[in-house]
Amino acid sequence: MTASRRTVGQSLLGVLMLALVWWFAHNVHAGLSRQGITLGFGFLRQPANFDIGETSGLRFTPEDTVSRAIAVGLLNTARVALVGSLLALALGFIVGTLRLVDNTLLSGLMRWGVELMRNTPLLLLLFLLIAILHAMPPPTHAVELLPGVFLSDRGLALPFPDRPRLAGFNFVGGTTLSPEFAALVGALVLHHGAHISEVVRGAILAVSRGQRDAALALGMSRWQVSRLVVIPQALRAMVPLLATNCVSLIKNSSLAVAIGFPDVVSVLNTTANQTGHGVETMVIMLAVYLVLSLGVASMLNVYNAHILRRGA
Repeated sequence: MTASRRTVGQSLLGVLMLALVWWFAHNVHAGLSRQGITLGFGFLRQPANFDIGETSGLRFTPEDTVSRAIAVGLLNTARVALVGSLLALALGFIVGTLRLVDNTLLSGLMRWGVELMRNTPLLLLLFLLIAILHAMPPPTHAVELLPGVFLSDRGLALPFPDRPRLAGFNFVGGTTLSPEFAALVGALVLHHGAHISEVVRGAILAVSRGQRDAALALGMSRWQVSRLVVIPQALRAMVPLLATNCVSLIKNSSLAVAIGFPDVVSVLNTTANQTGHGVETMVIMLAVYLVLSLGVASMLNVYNAHILRRGA
């Protein structure tokens, strides 16, 4: 009887929620109709009539459709999310581990760096990095950070798939990351990498010291203890929080609009201004970030379930 009552209660709640959604949608549609505004996604087949400066290798011209412009913006967002998440995870693991070393100077520097990045607003950090990149010298006087890696006001030139070389007033060959892309990824990696380092540090400290001592007593080296005993157990505690940080990184990538990087938010904003379909573009924007966030969270949840089964 209790289960039946619970089922009836949940069904009534579901019906009430659907009724509220229908009421809200009906009122919105009626209000827009009174103002002569019609809803629909037919504008996606219209020419975009605007250009996109960075297309991630996807061909695009102003004569292409709005849907293709949104696809370009989505590809740019996905590229930022993928590169940013991987680098933030790597940075977080490195910094979180270095904070636990016996060297007081090194661990202290890592601690102050983490506190600085965590307490600096992400938008402020983004503006700082883009200002620094735009203030760099031109390609003819580029700074060579590493062999084949050049930094200039045109962005970051990397030796992939071949070594970049100066030809005239710019680099040819290799891969060049625009200042906007480099600043956005850099700000996201520094900010979220600092948060991830705290997750890593806390998870490692949560592993019992007795297990470390037992592994050392069996003749394992400190590297083997970390790799075979500490890290596998710490992963079980840190993966859910790593998923949360990756999802936050994806959502914060929408700040790209502040520096002119053509992510999906920037493209949809331009589309809304061009076509007047602000409601539809907002719905698309919500759906994009919902799918991206749930996709990343689902993948990490699958990995978390895998390591829990393996541990059991």
